[in-house]
Amino acid sequence: MRYTMESNIVPRAMVVGLAGVLVLTMAIASVSRLTGAYVVTMPPTHAIASRDLRFEDRADRGIDVRDATTGALIATVPPKTGGFLRGAMRGLLYDFRYGLHRSDEAPDYPFHLTRWADGRLSLEDSKTHRTLELEAFGSTNEQVFADFLERAPR
Repeated sequence: MRYTMESNIVPRAMVVGLAGVLVLTMAIASVSRLTGAYVVTMPPTHAIASRDLRFEDRADRGIDVRDATTGALIATVPPKTGGFLRGAMRGLLYDFRYGLHRSDEAPDYPFHLTRWADGRLSLEDSKTHRTLELEAFGSTNEQVFADFLERAPR
């Protein structure tokens, strides 16, 4: 069978239908955004514990976790371990590395770790204000950062 330009044309009714679905979807999203309908927010709560942290790369590819206020060492993450910690920091530092701030050097500002009264734990980039709600990643991964709140400096 030989194909011609006419045999590859999409039926007009399908194009009109798809355009209608697209317009309807955009209209619903716009109304929802403008009216605040279906917006999910967390109820207000207060912090019960917090700590500013610095994450420093080591020459052996490990990571030193320090209290940003005192500079005291809290933990050392050995090379080739700490996959969740590394992934979380990579996600928070994406804007710093590739976005508006663009720098290949390690950030010289702290990250704010907070335990909230409702039990949530969050990690905030103090420069970009991007926040990770750590319970979304499961209790095992959340515990990695929870330990930094509880550990005394070495």
